[in-house]
Amino acid sequence: MHELAITQSMLDLALEQARKAQAKQVTQINLVIGEMSGVVCDSVEFYFNILSQDTIAHRASLSFQQIPIQLRCRRCGTVFSPSEPPWACPSCRQWDAEVVTGRELYIDSIEVE
Repeated sequence: MHELAITQSMLDLALEQARKAQAKQVTQINLVIGEMSGVVCDSVEFYFNILSQDTIAHRASLSFQQIPIQLRCRRCGTVFSPSEPPWACPSCRQWDAEVVTGRELYIDSIEVE
């Protein structure tokens, strides 16, 4: 359900930037979403179709770039993509890693006319 608030914020930001650019239409919004963000792209698209009605973004398409989880072992420095928990380092087998990618959630760009 948090996708509703995320989608509303994303739409508000896109419309604000479109107004600044004096755009007549938002044609595409390019989003970057990390695997660990917990955001479901289909839900964002569903809410966007509802929320964007009666705005200059009502015909805009959404493009999703999904970023996989990557971790860095704090012990040996190996960067790896875990397959399933527990997320032990494949090199040293320690379970002491930090997230490198996968938490992203932002608008990469907005296309307007």
